[in-house]
Amino acid sequence: MIEPHMYAQKNVVVLGLGRSGKSVAQSLQKAGACVLAWDDVENARESALESGIPICDPEALDWSKIHALILSPGIPHLYPAPHPLVAIARGHGIAPISDIELLFQSGTGAFFVGITGTNGKSTTTALIHHILNSASRQAEIGGNFGIPVLDLKPLGSQGTYVLEMSSYQLEISPSQHFGVSVFLNLAPDHLDRHGGIRGYLEAKKKIYENSTPEDVLVLGVDDPYTDELYCDLLKEGRVKVIPVSVHKSLSSGVYVEDGFLIDNCEGLKKSIVNLKDLKTLKGVHNWQNAACAYAALKSQGLLVGEIISGLQSFPGLAHRQERIAEVNGVIFVNDSKATNAEATSKALDCYQDLAIYWLLGGRAKEGGIESLASYFPQIEHAFLFGESSSSFALTLEGRVSFTQCGDLSTAFEKASRQAKEDKKKASVVLLSPACASFDQFRDFEARGEAFRTLVQNLIKEEHVKVA
Repeated sequence: MIEPHMYAQKNVVVLGLGRSGKSVAQSLQKAGACVLAWDDVENARESALESGIPICDPEALDWSKIHALILSPGIPHLYPAPHPLVAIARGHGIAPISDIELLFQSGTGAFFVGITGTNGKSTTTALIHHILNSASRQAEIGGNFGIPVLDLKPLGSQGTYVLEMSSYQLEISPSQHFGVSVFLNLAPDHLDRHGGIRGYLEAKKKIYENSTPEDVLVLGVDDPYTDELYCDLLKEGRVKVIPVSVHKSLSSGVYVEDGFLIDNCEGLKKSIVNLKDLKTLKGVHNWQNAACAYAALKSQGLLVGEIISGLQSFPGLAHRQERIAEVNGVIFVNDSKATNAEATSKALDCYQDLAIYWLLGGRAKEGGIESLASYFPQIEHAFLFGESSSSFALTLEGRVSFTQCGDLSTAFEKASRQAKEDKKKASVVLLSPACASFDQFRDFEARGEAFRTLVQNLIKEEHVKVA
């Protein structure tokens, strides 16, 4: 655990006691800080107390004696309205900060790689970490991915922290400084938390806010927002930018051509690897992840052979187009991480040669699934569940045959039965919800695990071996 000793003997409020909040409180306690913790959820407060974390009375806080407010990223600090405690703290000149901020303030001496974007963050973060480890480099992975950052091992100057950065974390980590920043893409998401698309973009841009001319920004340039940003950054010239594209050739940068990863950073077009051969990085969106990982690591001196070896050995991530099993000729794919239409489009694109039995629904994002209309002709049948069922039914009416199922279990049962009965030559039962999970599940992981359990139960019922 990393202990932020700069807060020893200081009063620190920790707001939000989920996984990262509890980690912050415990690390501060070890560092000798006086922790005053709060969570609006009673169960979270009780769990914290059981872990030895003191709970404060928020109405009795003397803010004149408070040195810092550490905020869990899921708690609003600006839009749609700041949490009441955040508003009070700001009134006393205390801006909320994150556990990421504490990591940077701790002065570990390590190198930092930060990854952000609307889609592909987790895969790219895990991929970079995997390649570093496979090349025998000391690296830790965290941030918005997996382990809270203060639970990571302390690293010295020879180590690298690879951090997935959400827009929420970026906004409240003013000291963040990444030697390599990766900005994959931008599509409308979390707009309520940022006051619109421009606010969302401004939050993402903070990943390179403290960059120097010696630092590197790897920037995907295949959407209008990041393409415009690239042009602006070229004019500014304050950070070295490596553009990455999977849709067009670049006169300088890294791009994909006919499935091959091309390095043209030095004006010498070099074919690096055939991305179509990477089984765990299926689809054009994953080619972008691979290309950005390559650009980031090549810029820091990793050998091309080391990067290729890491790409080839990457095991993939759970809940991201994760092939669970093939039963009676039907493939079952868990893409629970697809919490918006943009992410779901990637999955639908990958399976357009198969009959798709699509499981979708949950808490809808702005815009719903209308942007997926071009994929509707390839859908064999849609199975709707969750809060969005009625609105999605209106979108699909007359364009895709569908069944409203209520919950995921019912949707799975109906989809697996129809896929088996239809006996198509090649078919997939695809959980790619295009929605947040919070109406029926704790998070997208819980939704994906529920799908996995349903597939495993089906295997037992069918008495078949997994193909």
